[in-house]
Amino acid sequence: MATKVYIVYYSMYGHVEKLAEEIKKGAQSVEGVEAKLWQVPETLPEDVLGKMSAPPKSDVPIITPSELSEADGFVFGFPTRFGMMAAQFKAFLDATGGLWRTQQLAGKPAGIFYSTGSQGGGQETTALTAITQLTHHGMIFVPIGYTFGAGMFEMEQVKGGSPYGAGTFAGDGSRKPSTLELEQAFHQGKYLATITKKLKGSA
Repeated sequence: MATKVYIVYYSMYGHVEKLAEEIKKGAQSVEGVEAKLWQVPETLPEDVLGKMSAPPKSDVPIITPSELSEADGFVFGFPTRFGMMAAQFKAFLDATGGLWRTQQLAGKPAGIFYSTGSQGGGQETTALTAITQLTHHGMIFVPIGYTFGAGMFEMEQVKGGSPYGAGTFAGDGSRKPSTLELEQAFHQGKYLATITKKLKGSA
């Protein structure tokens, strides 16, 4: 039976979604792993999104809290809002009380990825504060550490991400994830999927 890895994300302008796509590719590069992309529900009305110049959402399916129980491992992604996860993703996690009561996510591995507007915008604090959500569910936080190798020490170009997980800088919104940032996202997907497969095999 295939090991299921769900990449669950919220993306307003597409930066997080681009990383999610690479994470999926990385996860699927591991034999025996089935990776799937999911979006969390939008909480803002269409007219507000329009005023914020947010593009239409992609056709990636919207996940419900109960569907999380079907996966063996996760990579959760979101943009930063004042150094923490966006409210849309927090609202989704707030709806997982039923899973918490029945401990359906306990013991499952999960990674985190993110997008911030600037270098001091929360590349580490967003992940660090998000860990509390995993902790209350009894999930196993899987950081990438420095397993990405030399890419973690890049100093000649702007690069998001940290030992906590893959990341990108959106700037004023016009900047797109760089090749190096996408490579780190691919690595995270492969790394998380490998660990998820090992844990499932030893269960």
